[in-house]
Amino acid sequence: MSIKQKLADQHTPMMQQYLRIKSDHPDTLLFYRMGDFYELFFDDAKKASQLLDITLTSRGQSSGLPIPMAGIPYHAAEGYLARLLRNGESIAICEQIGDPSISKGPVERKVVRIVTPGTVTDEALLEDRKDNLLVAVCSSTSSSLGTQISGEALLRRLFPRSALK
Repeated sequence: MSIKQKLADQHTPMMQQYLRIKSDHPDTLLFYRMGDFYELFFDDAKKASQLLDITLTSRGQSSGLPIPMAGIPYHAAEGYLARLLRNGESIAICEQIGDPSISKGPVERKVVRIVTPGTVTDEALLEDRKDNLLVAVCSSTSSSLGTQISGEALLRRLFPRSALK
C-alpha cells in the first residue's frame, strides 16, 4: 500500500491536507487556519500547549489514538507568536486561500508566512528594550579576501550555537 493510500485510509481529507503542509515545514510549529482559529496538531499541539499555557485537547484519531490538538483565536495570534519567538520557536502560518463556498473537500490552504526568532522585523513581535541582531553573510570567490571561509563556518565563529537556532 502506498503512503498516499495509507493517508487516505487513516485520515480525513482535512488531516491529509494538514500532514502534507506540515511535511514541508517539519521543524516549525504550524499554525493551521480553521475558521476563526489557528490550530496545531500532534507534537506541535503538545509543545504549544506547554509553551503558551493553552488547553490540549484532541480531534479525531490516527492509528486508533486521539490526535492532540491545541488552538488560538486568529485575532490574538500576534501575542502568541511573540511568546513562541521568545522561546526560540519558529512558526509557519498557514491560511485558507480558497473560497469555502465553492470548495469541494477542504478549503485550499498554504503557508503564507514563516516567522523565526532570527528574522523578526514586525514591530509588534519585537521586544522594546532588547536588541534584535540580524546578520547577513555574502560568499565570495575573490582571491583578495586572503582566506576563504563558508558562511556557516563564519556564523559559528561569531555566535554561540544557541544563537543559530
